[in-house]
Amino acid sequence: MKVCVDAMGGDHAPEWVVKGAIQASFSGIPLILVGDETRIRKEFKKLGGIPSNVDLVHAEEEIGMGESPAVAVRKKKKSSLRVGLKLMKEGKADAFVSAGNSGAIMASALLTLRKIPGIDRPAIATLVPTFKGNMVILDIGANVDCRADHLRQFAVVGTVFCRTVLHIPFPRVALLSNGEEASKGNALTREAHQLLENSFLNYIGYVEGRDIFSGEVDVVVCDGFVGNIVLKLTEGLSRAIFKFMKDAMKGNFKAMIGYLFLRSALRNLSQTFDYSEYGGAPLLGVDGVCLIAHGSSPPKAIKNAVVHAHELATQNLVGRMKRNLQRLNNGHSTESTPQA
Repeated sequence: MKVCVDAMGGDHAPEWVVKGAIQASFSGIPLILVGDETRIRKEFKKLGGIPSNVDLVHAEEEIGMGESPAVAVRKKKKSSLRVGLKLMKEGKADAFVSAGNSGAIMASALLTLRKIPGIDRPAIATLVPTFKGNMVILDIGANVDCRADHLRQFAVVGTVFCRTVLHIPFPRVALLSNGEEASKGNALTREAHQLLENSFLNYIGYVEGRDIFSGEVDVVVCDGFVGNIVLKLTEGLSRAIFKFMKDAMKGNFKAMIGYLFLRSALRNLSQTFDYSEYGGAPLLGVDGVCLIAHGSSPPKAIKNAVVHAHELATQNLVGRMKRNLQRLNNGHSTESTPQA
């Protein structure tokens, strides 16, 4: 399985992307780096040369982080994004990773890879830590406005992703709402609730925001507007908590002594909320494994995104989604478990 990486995507490309690619190459994963070949070779030269399992493909153009996705994708047909996704479409790569303009990545993936049958809107999924392990939340930003059937589709692809990555055989699916009672929610969640109750999924109803981290739910479904707010709030809150703790210890001798004993545990806790540990968020619903990494991804995050993409391709994530969506569209609503 070969992973294609957009070498020009991200706030610190191509330097950090090349460093991350070298780290990933140590795992034996075959890589293709796409972008300005002169600049990429220059970065590799600084680090001792190009590993034997890394190939380069030149792309004349790049899409900036602040460019309009629609305009950039339409006009820059020779960008590293378009060229990399085309390699995947042609079967020369099995997965694609980019830390570039997220809107442009989504638009390019839809244009080049197309949607898998049964999907109206692809969704971005991410792993979130809970008291009992990780869980999946989607959509976290691809679709601000959704229909109820879109949320049902998110639940299906989220379930397959959860089974593939977290190895949970029968993931518990819930809709994010403002209460657990069936009377709660808005028109969108109430309609989606009815659809999911009649699906083959292990749907357990609504979940409130305060219960996301309880570990009682494996897949949380919402529209991209709500999901993005939840994600950014979680990231901001985790940073704030650690800052509050550091500020509280300043000038307090007893607290500083306590910190020395807790330092290892706090470091592990910090890693739990570090997005670089997860690498990238998959765009579920396009006909290929496509991971979107954070724009400011350090080399470690790029490496983890490549490893994650390789695992998803190896485990045939897209093929599993196609089978489950076909069952959904064929009206199979009484199955006890979704097929892998």
